[in-house]
Amino acid sequence: MNETATLIGHKQVLVVDNDAGRSQQLSTVLAFVGEHFIHCSQEQAGKMLSDSSHILTVILTGNVSPDCARLIKANPSVPFILHDVLDANELATSVNVIGTLFAPLNYAQLTELIHHCHQYHNKLPRKAMKLGSSALFRSLIGSSELMAQVRFLIEQVAKTPASVLVLGESGTGKEVVARNIHNLSERAKAPFVPLNCGAIPAELLESELFGHEKGAFTGAISTRKGRFELAEGGTLFLDEIGDMPQPMQVKLLRVLQERTFERVGGSKSIKANVRIIAATHQDLEEMIKAGSFREDLFYRLNVFPIETPALRERKEDIPLLLKELLTRFEHEQGKTLRFTEKAIESLMEHPWAGNVRELSNLIERMLIMYGEQIVDVAELPLKYQHIEVQVYNPEYPEELQEQDAINALFSGFDYDDDDDVCDEQQSELQSVNEQQNSADAALLPNDGLNLKEHLADLEVSLIKQSLIKHDFVVARAAETLGMRRTTLVEKMRKYDLQKPTE
Repeated sequence: MNETATLIGHKQVLVVDNDAGRSQQLSTVLAFVGEHFIHCSQEQAGKMLSDSSHILTVILTGNVSPDCARLIKANPSVPFILHDVLDANELATSVNVIGTLFAPLNYAQLTELIHHCHQYHNKLPRKAMKLGSSALFRSLIGSSELMAQVRFLIEQVAKTPASVLVLGESGTGKEVVARNIHNLSERAKAPFVPLNCGAIPAELLESELFGHEKGAFTGAISTRKGRFELAEGGTLFLDEIGDMPQPMQVKLLRVLQERTFERVGGSKSIKANVRIIAATHQDLEEMIKAGSFREDLFYRLNVFPIETPALRERKEDIPLLLKELLTRFEHEQGKTLRFTEKAIESLMEHPWAGNVRELSNLIERMLIMYGEQIVDVAELPLKYQHIEVQVYNPEYPEELQEQDAINALFSGFDYDDDDDVCDEQQSELQSVNEQQNSADAALLPNDGLNLKEHLADLEVSLIKQSLIKHDFVVARAAETLGMRRTTLVEKMRKYDLQKPTE
């Protein structure tokens, strides 16, 4: 295979050597291995690498000039291999010099280094994908290795016609993966049609997929296209494929094999130019063993599987996800909020059974309650509080405390449209007041008291009793007092309440 035998889509090995005889010898070995190659002199190498998108690797041979050393550093996205180079140790320190070919050349040594070159390209840091709908892609954001692998798989399969099976727990973004495969494919301008197989009754699923003719069954008052026809030229996403009844599995398998179908009640064959992407949270291989899913359909769908990781497996992505989801909500609702470092730390400790969907729901809840504010651990719902936090209990002026007490007193009474107390409630309130006035008058000292200090003393007394009762087990004492553990810890600090030393 010579330098004119390159094919579109194949990366080439660039052999850089001023010795034509040695270059030809190396080219012969490359041709035997099955690699596409071109060769040039050291003076021409810079020009050849001005567009390195078609270069798999550069093999430098012979006495390299200082320009070649600069060339290595100037092209970090290209892996270099050294062969028969004097003073190779200095060049080998560059990270993109991935190995050295030793004489005599042999198949095993060369194929191993070529394999390393492919891996170098595969794991090369990539620029973010530019999609038509960036909001959809945000659920796949993250710097974790697991998400990098998912994005890499999407890139690899998108340009092919292969069927894809997306696996993962509920809420991990399986439909987002499917939409991004469609948006990056050659079918991007055609429709993306989703169908949840578990949401459609079994008796209606065939009509939903393939459509029906007028009069095909009771209620079929007109001809209707199914999802296959609606997705013509584009992508059909079959979500929760594991919930599809077995009779429909057989009919779907036939369409995948023959690429034709008939509407319910019709006899005309309709061609199906549709890419199938299926998804499920179930273990289809276990379902095959149990006899509830067809093995032949599984292998038709499972051409290229992609597993979406659970959020608990990539907790390092939570800060980035929070940022992106908040940006989305700000765009949709016109308001946002912020989380303290402690709050984010607490969220990273949560198991996230609902995955990204649960995180999104939590942010929406926090926006409703604390829009445009900063949320700390204490403001998070109790199930998301996984670290200790000091609760801020502000002190208020006495006039505000008095007003708050008045509001609390009347909060249990209903008012009519005229803002007057209902007669029955007013009568009850007056009766209670008359009974309490005579009893409470004796309790109030003639010279009065400091209500704030009196209530504080009462609070200390009740807290002490609860702590002593539960042998200073804070969680149980807090439960008895009807308060959070963190709140009780804060009050213990405030009043200097500690377990007596024995």
